[in-house]
Amino acid sequence: MSCPDLPSCPETTSTTPALGLLYMAKYPEIQAKVQAEIDRRIGQTKQPSTEDRPSLPYTDAVIHEVQRISNIVPLSLPHVTIQLGGYTIPKGVTIIPNLTSVLFDKNEWETPYTFNPGHFLNEEGKFVKLAAFNPFSAGKRVCLGENLARMELFLFFTSFMQHFTFSMPAGVKPLMEYRFGITLAPQQYEICATSR
Repeated sequence: MSCPDLPSCPETTSTTPALGLLYMAKYPEIQAKVQAEIDRRIGQTKQPSTEDRPSLPYTDAVIHEVQRISNIVPLSLPHVTIQLGGYTIPKGVTIIPNLTSVLFDKNEWETPYTFNPGHFLNEEGKFVKLAAFNPFSAGKRVCLGENLARMELFLFFTSFMQHFTFSMPAGVKPLMEYRFGITLAPQQYEICATSR
């Protein structure tokens, strides 16, 4: 769910949960850990709220890892600048920030090309947001809808995990290839949602 300056926030808001469900079907052991944490902390009857986020560090880490590895908006919109990080850029030169370079930087992420919620957990299992996590862009051009998007994603994902277990139809493997457009979205797929 990343929309750096894009008019397509509804597309990113729907794409990220769709990818999250696909990752949960691909990694049932991670899905089971998320569900166990939700069951322990809020149960299966209480509706999740944003106040529950601090008590669900593993769930929060999984959501952030979906955003990091999905990288659905790999490039920010072009910007024209005259100074960048202390370097003078000639007036009128267009800069296109490459968000992918940070989200997959080997110096920032232990396993940059692997789905690993541990990227966002410290040794005590507490959630930690790293400075290299910037799917909403950064600085003055950060997505204005970031807070709303983060809240929606947390509530949708937690509610889905609380009530359903997701899997692929028999004999079907999750296809982790993207459909290219304004954003990188998953190919169309069918998924099974089993009530818990």
